[in-house]
Amino acid sequence: MTKPDFASPQGHSSDTQGFDVLVIGGGAAGLYAALSIPSRWRIGLVTKDTLSISASDWAQGGIAAAIGADDQVSLHVVDTLKAGAGLCDPEAVEHLASQAATCIHRLVELGVAFDRNQGQLAMTLEAAHSRRRVLHAADTTGRAIVSILAEAVLKQPNITVFERAFALDLWMVAGRCRGALVACDRQLRWLSAQATVLATGGGGQVYAQTTNPAASTGDGVAMAWRAGAQLRDLEFVQFHPTSLAQTEAPPFLISEAVRGEGAHLVDSRGYRFAYDYHADGELAPRDVVSRAIFNHLQKTGDDQVWLDMRPIAPDRLQYRFPNILQVCRTWGCDPLAQPIPVAPAAHYWMGGITTDLHSQTTIPGLYAVGENASTGVHGANRLASNSLLECLVYGAELANLPLQSSDRPTTSTTTELVDLDGVDLGAETLDSLNQRREQLTQLMWQAAAISRGQVGLDGAIAVLDQWRTAWRQHPWQVLHALAPGHTYQLPGGLDWPRLRAWGELGNLYDIAWLILNSAAFRTESRGGHFRQDYPDTRPEWQAHTVVEGDRWQTSAPVGDG
Repeated sequence: MTKPDFASPQGHSSDTQGFDVLVIGGGAAGLYAALSIPSRWRIGLVTKDTLSISASDWAQGGIAAAIGADDQVSLHVVDTLKAGAGLCDPEAVEHLASQAATCIHRLVELGVAFDRNQGQLAMTLEAAHSRRRVLHAADTTGRAIVSILAEAVLKQPNITVFERAFALDLWMVAGRCRGALVACDRQLRWLSAQATVLATGGGGQVYAQTTNPAASTGDGVAMAWRAGAQLRDLEFVQFHPTSLAQTEAPPFLISEAVRGEGAHLVDSRGYRFAYDYHADGELAPRDVVSRAIFNHLQKTGDDQVWLDMRPIAPDRLQYRFPNILQVCRTWGCDPLAQPIPVAPAAHYWMGGITTDLHSQTTIPGLYAVGENASTGVHGANRLASNSLLECLVYGAELANLPLQSSDRPTTSTTTELVDLDGVDLGAETLDSLNQRREQLTQLMWQAAAISRGQVGLDGAIAVLDQWRTAWRQHPWQVLHALAPGHTYQLPGGLDWPRLRAWGELGNLYDIAWLILNSAAFRTESRGGHFRQDYPDTRPEWQAHTVVEGDRWQTSAPVGDG
């Protein structure tokens, strides 16, 4: 493999951009963060797709806020702490719940069209909530929010949007983050910034069955880990109990709000089995319902269970869940006429990059918001509809970034444009990259999904160690060694789909390794992490799992709240 002299590039000059803040991620967290930062600062916003494609855009259920006449912040706090199975940080949860009303009012001001009942904001009930506090826009709440936020971002003259752009690595200078290396418009550019915000979402695509969009490949967590940031609680993955399991249909989330409105889970004999596993039946916390389905399928030998929506009045069902009805009918099942087949799928990653109440990571100049952050609000198992709220509350914290005009990067810096056509990057096809990705997701589904055990985890770690060792020799890894401060022209044969597939696969390898080792480290069952060889929750494990480099340890015990 031939490497150019990256330290002394030869080529012609090019302009690169500097920003006060670089936001990586175009979902609700990244968009709201960008809008929260004062307009006097220059902002660059990087998104792999377009501003309308993100996991936030896929969110159906809604956003939780204690604003009803019979509700209060303290009740929202209690419900969140209870769902988190002892690992929530009470201060972070209090901040989340207390700031909810302010964020909802901001969304309404921006134009988000939440459903209303007699002029008042309508609220529904979801599992593990003690009150009806989930606001919604039919069953496409995420899309309603993200579309409005995207429109607002595109109107801001201080925000430059890079679409179809992929961030490969963070730019580190003397232990501080100064921006990122970004592939865009057939170039690799080092974009400089005083502050860099990771808002790339979760990593559900590491599993064979997931409700997440294709872009959810753990990019932010992987980049932060490679840069030396502390990570936390990576073993806690929430598996949504009810994704569509129709033959040939991709996993499609059937919102928890459907069960909140009265839908029943039944088995092949029509038996409503959820109450055999928990007193709250279908409205038990998500991890409980997912394990109930998993255990019931093990018991019966069936491949799926069914969600019966017919207890919901037809008019109500069509009003509240038009998108769900449309998708189900597209794949040949009509919820108005018969139960639909469902099965669990990976849905939300509770762990992520450790942050404080102001979204600051352990690396100076680096912040994290949304699903790629571990703020402490979700603990071992996220309460339904708290994820969109977390994006807003902790994105709003970036209004107070400690930026300095004297440290402002220049708007345009002339650098050398280096042509990489002379670099041997091999001839890996998109199909071969996708095959490797499928192998990985199947490995993770077998070893580290709903039910885990030491033998399976150790075997998967051994296999993944081999894959990652070989991956480090991949010719394209040379792109991670590019010298900061220069712009590189990508070879003509390296198209965008292959570059993205390569970058995502590398990140998936990293986060898979982190999840597997974290799951092996925690020898108990709690929340979204279930070990069949350690089925009990143990008091000595009421502590965060902290990851720094290749070291795992526990933090101080977490209070009960």
